[in-house]
Amino acid sequence: MVGFNPDRVEKGLTTAQCGICGSVAGAFTRLIAQPLDVLKIRFQLQVEPTFQPTFQITTKVTTGKYTGVWQAGKLVFEEEGFAALWKGHVPAQALSVVYGYFQFTCFEAFTKAAYFISPRTMEKKYKPATHFMCGAFSGCAAAVMAQPLDVIRTRLVAQGEPKIYNSLLQAARVMYKGEGPTVFFKGLTPSLLQIFPYSGLQFGSYSLLKTIWDHVFDIKVTDVIESLTCGALSGMISKAVILPFDIIKKRIQVQGFEEARQSFGRVQQYDGVKDCFRTILKEEGAMGLFKGLAPSTLKAAVTVGIMFCTYEQCLHLFRKLIHKGDRTVSPAAAKHPGH
Repeated sequence: MVGFNPDRVEKGLTTAQCGICGSVAGAFTRLIAQPLDVLKIRFQLQVEPTFQPTFQITTKVTTGKYTGVWQAGKLVFEEEGFAALWKGHVPAQALSVVYGYFQFTCFEAFTKAAYFISPRTMEKKYKPATHFMCGAFSGCAAAVMAQPLDVIRTRLVAQGEPKIYNSLLQAARVMYKGEGPTVFFKGLTPSLLQIFPYSGLQFGSYSLLKTIWDHVFDIKVTDVIESLTCGALSGMISKAVILPFDIIKKRIQVQGFEEARQSFGRVQQYDGVKDCFRTILKEEGAMGLFKGLAPSTLKAAVTVGIMFCTYEQCLHLFRKLIHKGDRTVSPAAAKHPGH
């Protein structure tokens, strides 16, 4: 089970071991879901509508370049090649490793602290709320540490052809030289506004769904299926709630990057989070805050399901290794100490 478990104190893992499990989970998840992330970002940065309204009579509304998940994937493949679906994969992997390490390390530490402050926080009726708060703060801590990589990753994914950035280090140098060190923390405010509820909902709903799952199903299924299912549902719920914050964050992160965005449609300038929110509502309507909902929730289902499943399996593996290591002296060795 994710989070501190007082019943497993004797098999508890170190902070470093939990961090390694988080990094492995993040890296494996990123490898599988990167194409969906590329499509999601393309939709979120598109100012034009993603569909032609059927109720529009007097004025024709020009749709954007991307209008659907399948259409967008096909277009990216035709125009930029198969590798384009993994654009920004190196910084994205670095982001996932760093973020996964700090997120799960902090979460395990926070849930452990919560238990020792008040043991009742780990009772069934309180655990989802405890996991929500611990997940929210651990997500924020991880987001601050990983923000520079997130900005670079967004720039690499958002650019078209010809490319301005060719690698992680080259992009970092060009961005630092042209826009200064603060460029690496662009969008931090909306990022934290997004991460707090998103990470909290991930861990809180995952804990609640696991409790419901164990109560509903009398026959014990494999932990893998349980983790994948509960993780996928928690990912979809949390992503649908925070999608507007994610869109605002992405729009702000590509400010000053207009040249490479010309081929994707109209370029919009925003003066901060509030202006971005108001402008999107005014020019794109409420649905503008939910662009990329399909690839976003699909990606969230895949990534969060795989993330929790991989993390729990890594924890299980570490505990097995520790348990084997505790039995260093076999009965045979005890009888024949000379061997």
